Amino acid sequence: MSSRSDRHRRRRHHLALALTAAVVLAGCADAARPTPSLSTPSPPARSPGPAPPAALPPAGGRLAYQLGGASPPAGPVQTVVRDRAARPDLDRYSICYVNAFQTQPGDRELWPEGTLLRRDGRVVTDPDWPDEALLDTSTDARRERIAAVLVPWVEGCADDGYDAVELDNLDSYTRSGGALERQDNVALARRLVDAAHAKGLAVGQKNAAEDSEVLRESAGFDFAVVEECAAYRECGTYEQVYGDRVLDIEYTDNLPRTFAAMCADEASPRSMVLRDRDLEPAGSPGHVARVCP
Repeated sequence: MSSRSDRHRRRRHHLALALTAAVVLAGCADAARPTPSLSTPSPPARSPGPAPPAALPPAGGRLAYQLGGASPPAGPVQTVVRDRAARPDLDRYSICYVNAFQTQPGDRELWPEGTLLRRDGRVVTDPDWPDEALLDTSTDARRERIAAVLVPWVEGCADDGYDAVELDNLDSYTRSGGALERQDNVALARRLVDAAHAKGLAVGQKNAAEDSEVLRESAGFDFAVVEECAAYRECGTYEQVYGDRVLDIEYTDNLPRTFAAMCADEASPRSMVLRDRDLEPAGSPGHVARVCP
């Protein structure tokens, strides 16, 4: 089951991006997928490997979350998150956003054959965001087709000067009607994390609170970028796995108490920012960006 913060995800405003990677299609048909058992085991834990060459986000650093539009952060900000189409802030620790398990609005037709999840011939979409189609992670061959697109995106983040990448929609399997399993997404995540580490990037888990332990142990994530964990009092789930490397975004339209009270709560992450739901860029009428004192 997906976390409450996942079910109340923010509205995502990103540019529709053309695919720039050449995709090598598998030469043989995908093997038939066996009927899943009632209890599917998690992927085996990876053998501990070397720490990623890149530094992790500053522990407790003030956060700017700028997927709706890049601008110079106001105040003493140490960490900046931007869409991969935007340039990084080279004066601060910069994290590159990649939608790794669903399509971006407007780019569905650009994905190669066999990469979009289908049921009865129809593309499966996110119920909350019907302009985002789920990627089909169900077999090794399909995951490789997806990785052939995503790995160059991840590597491009490193080439642009980002310090880390965050991978979104890790829990897409919960919206697949049983067509995908957690282990399918973990397998693709592991492929992307390895590619990121090879380029010197640290890698952040986006949301998916209940999967934190398996994503850390089996896929190798280094930190977490989460939404509304303070509002729903689930920050501890992430902190048990990532310690103080948890970056939280709260939203003005869903505050169960004042933001000041949330900042004063010891259960809240030290890296927490209050944003408007639409992540409007600085200068827009609805723009809100506040950090804890």
